[in-house]
Amino acid sequence: MANKTKKILLETSDVIIENKEYLTELDAAIGDGDHGINLARGFKKLKEKLENETFTERNELFKLTAMTLISNVGGASGPLYGTAFLNISKVISDERLDLDDLVEIAEEAIAGIQKRGKAEAGEKTMLDTIIPAAESLKQSRDNNLDLETALNNCLETAAEGMKNTIEMQATKGRASYLGERSIGHQDPGATSAYLMIKTFITSYL
Repeated sequence: MANKTKKILLETSDVIIENKEYLTELDAAIGDGDHGINLARGFKKLKEKLENETFTERNELFKLTAMTLISNVGGASGPLYGTAFLNISKVISDERLDLDDLVEIAEEAIAGIQKRGKAEAGEKTMLDTIIPAAESLKQSRDNNLDLETALNNCLETAAEGMKNTIEMQATKGRASYLGERSIGHQDPGATSAYLMIKTFITSYL
């Protein structure tokens, strides 16, 4: 399982690096204009570490991801994503993951981000992608859906959450300084979160 997880994290790194300019353009409209640059730097460093080390357990991989992002990504996104991955490392098992496991992982990621960022849903942040995605997993579990259907529903909900940030007014971070002028722009953090979720899900399926 560790080898597959390593592959997924390498693919995630590639996706973030490939979307560096796109994420930076989104951030330039409402933030510091460095979200893509910062994240790509962190994931480039992560990719180097992953390619040069051998891992036997999933939690090692997620802890390494957390520490690398915290150390190498500037701005708020490094600590936020880093804490999310660190929380995941504490609960993820080396067995095949079922829906209960995925719900727990999503909840731990959200708890880490909220502890660091003090944000809630509806404030035009990465959580507006991640929280709906987690809620979708819970609904699928409660409705006894199979894993593939649950993951496809989760991905669709994450995309909707990301797009919903366009009409939101930012109340957190640099974008909040713009007030109503932040409306009409897709949040870069919600977008990078979607890219990660999409890569995890498509690679897992």
